[in-house]
Amino acid sequence: MAELVDTHCHIQSAGLQRGERTTRELWAKAPELTPDQIITNAHEAGVTRLLCVGCDLADSRLAVDFVQQRENCWTTIGIHPHEAQHFAGKPPLLDEFAALATKPKVVAVGECGLDYFYTHSPKEVQLQVLKFQIELALVHNLPLVFHVREAFEDFWPVFDALNRKARPIRGVLHSFTDTNENLREALKRNLHIGVNGIATFAKNPEQLDVYRSIPLQRLLLETDAPFLTPTPYRGSINEPKQIGTIADFLAELRGEDRSAMAQETTHNARKLFGI
Repeated sequence: MAELVDTHCHIQSAGLQRGERTTRELWAKAPELTPDQIITNAHEAGVTRLLCVGCDLADSRLAVDFVQQRENCWTTIGIHPHEAQHFAGKPPLLDEFAALATKPKVVAVGECGLDYFYTHSPKEVQLQVLKFQIELALVHNLPLVFHVREAFEDFWPVFDALNRKARPIRGVLHSFTDTNENLREALKRNLHIGVNGIATFAKNPEQLDVYRSIPLQRLLLETDAPFLTPTPYRGSINEPKQIGTIADFLAELRGEDRSAMAQETTHNARKLFGI
């Protein structure tokens, strides 16, 4: 079985009363899924490397602790745009967050970005915290995991203002569901594109065409577990083991060999994140 990597999951809060609230509440609906069981299920399905993604200071700390004693698990540290209002203009909290960047097995900054679909945090605050995290990643030569929803008009100017030839921004657009135009803009900037279970239940022909258009050498596979369970498992809690389901769907959609897709996306993940 070809090796696969889940480049975006939130398993650090499974079975706990800590971590990002919405995530742990969803895990609580499947109490049999302990973290070690989730990891075992993933490995049995050929998903041998997992990237646990932080969404605020406490969640990032939890993820950092989570991966230390677990082989083939790494972590990011991030302040999600929904949470930006709790950190903007608060140097002590931002300093505590920044200190996590040098912890063992921290391989990226994010989930960070802009979300204008919900705007749980004001736009100007989201922009401030995004800039802070990009600058932090550049200082430590770490890639970024970007969450951008209905906000590319503001995202690209921020990206370009901070991007430098001498220190280019590296990273991935997580859960990409946008247009071919923004796909082209991302590829011009050498970003990777993260695709998850949304692709398996997308109905819009234009959206499916976007998934066909992503160059294989820029494609990353992710689950966003416990969210976004792929078809035909809708209604159940998502797990990293479902990367194989997503790979199967994309290989058929794109007319590509599934083993070749697994090999290339694993290579992409290992190269970008150093895992």
